[in-house]
Amino acid sequence: MNAPLTVASDRTARGLRFGEFVGLMAALMAVNALGIDMMLPALGTIGHDLGVRVENHQQLVVAVYIACFGVGQLFWGPLADRYGRRALLIGAMIVYAVMSFIAAHAASFDLLLGARALQGLSSASTRVLTISIIRDSYEGRRMAKVISMSFMVFLAVPIIAPTLGQLVLLVAPWHWIFYFLGAFSLGVALWAWLRLPETLDPAKRRPINVNGISDAVRQIATDRSSIGYTLATACLYGALLGFLNSSQQILARVFHAPHLFALCFGTMGGCMALASLTNARFVERFGMRLISHGALLLLIVICLVRLALLVSDLETLLTFTLLSGASFFCYGLTGSNFGAMAMESMAHIAGTASSVQGFIQTSAATVIGLIIGQSFAETTLPLTLGWELAGLAALAFVLAAERGRLFRAHNPIV
Repeated sequence: MNAPLTVASDRTARGLRFGEFVGLMAALMAVNALGIDMMLPALGTIGHDLGVRVENHQQLVVAVYIACFGVGQLFWGPLADRYGRRALLIGAMIVYAVMSFIAAHAASFDLLLGARALQGLSSASTRVLTISIIRDSYEGRRMAKVISMSFMVFLAVPIIAPTLGQLVLLVAPWHWIFYFLGAFSLGVALWAWLRLPETLDPAKRRPINVNGISDAVRQIATDRSSIGYTLATACLYGALLGFLNSSQQILARVFHAPHLFALCFGTMGGCMALASLTNARFVERFGMRLISHGALLLLIVICLVRLALLVSDLETLLTFTLLSGASFFCYGLTGSNFGAMAMESMAHIAGTASSVQGFIQTSAATVIGLIIGQSFAETTLPLTLGWELAGLAALAFVLAAERGRLFRAHNPIV
């Protein structure tokens, strides 16, 4: 199908145009990205103000959010396949806003973590429902292109989010970061309420029952592409979370340049955005497998170079930023393609499939990211080694999904 479904409602006389569709999908994804990246410059201040005694524990502001984001996806998928996408999405954004305002007024670290947990649960809807809405409307290479274009806007968030957080800290206390998050999610909810039609065909709605969900999980777990690319994505996402967990400490404690955090982080985020632009332009021509498999192999080589510089004591802030950016570029070429290939045969259970795949990815990635982040000890070795091992593990899962052969397109549209 070549355009988003046009579903009339009392507030939407026609379907969204392509540009607005991509923009709204990107904004939904940005809710989650802002919830993670805008926090990073403030972690030290939050830990100090709320009496966190162990420095590495301040990473829980991010880790708890991401862990609950993973668990929450288990619930949103079946609900989306039963009740549709639109109403659930609007309700979840309102809950996210309420939790943001509670977090802003938290007087203890435990209360803040509780609000962050519920933020994560509600933001899980953005991942599940965005992928489901796109899958309702597109397939094959076209679907990968739409996901890439949405990610291109979405991945601009890491460029500006730390800077936004830093700017807030210059003029106001960290609490105002949460006010911003609440206002942004309410804005997205209003946009969806006014403009987003329901994309799920009523004939495809599935009842919520244990047997139906179990059958869907069985299909996802036994489909080679679905489970293989889901686990490959989990490995690489875990390495990315390891970076997010420890990046503020690395800039401050290893390179003694906390004032350059936003610039370095923005450079790396820019590489991811450039990768999505590149993928959106070329994926329909060359296919998802050629691009993503090549990027994964290149990522492994780049990480070997990073390890060589580190053990040779030649690593500098410049090499760390540039090679991390190159790693992020490769990650950007794998993410949307792996996700599209994992979903390719799941159209009939798109919501539940997106939910289960997202849960597996985020839960496994959270554990990987925590191990990498909590291993920080005044060196970049845990992070660099984590990226290399994650890349090798992802390659193993891809080879399993592809029966040992890379770059082979199964049919012309993928």
